[in-house]
Amino acid sequence: MIDIRVVSTPAPTEAEVGGGAVGRITVRDLEESFPMDLTYWGVKEYQASWVRALRRLERGDGATSCLISSVTNPATSNFVFCWPLYRSADIIYVQSSIIFLEELDQAFVPDEPWRCVGPRSTVDEDGNEISEWQATVDEVREFLHRAPGVGLGER
Repeated sequence: MIDIRVVSTPAPTEAEVGGGAVGRITVRDLEESFPMDLTYWGVKEYQASWVRALRRLERGDGATSCLISSVTNPATSNFVFCWPLYRSADIIYVQSSIIFLEELDQAFVPDEPWRCVGPRSTVDEDGNEISEWQATVDEVREFLHRAPGVGLGER
């Protein structure tokens, strides 16, 4: 199973001053909540981004994508929190990561975050194992083909 959703949003007065929301990602046995900054993107922009990112995985073996979990204005920000996605045959590998914008060779395009995701690695530069979780292409398709709003709204 794979699922990503917004589980809480700020009160209207908090949203007006850039209050955050809370999202939750589920990948089989992983269930993790994450803060979502709403100063640059609103909830609808995050949700649309997640659908685009997951649809990208349908391109076939070797596809790379990225779920943004929190983004502020890239012109004034240093990093973006995300979940890189790597497809190998029918398996989708999911990792948690940070894209450091000052280290990029190209401009960061929020609507195409996968352009700034490196190749899949299972160890970091210090030789430590990178945590990752697995889902299947069918589980991603199941998520994408649910009734509108299911899995993309509040519980």
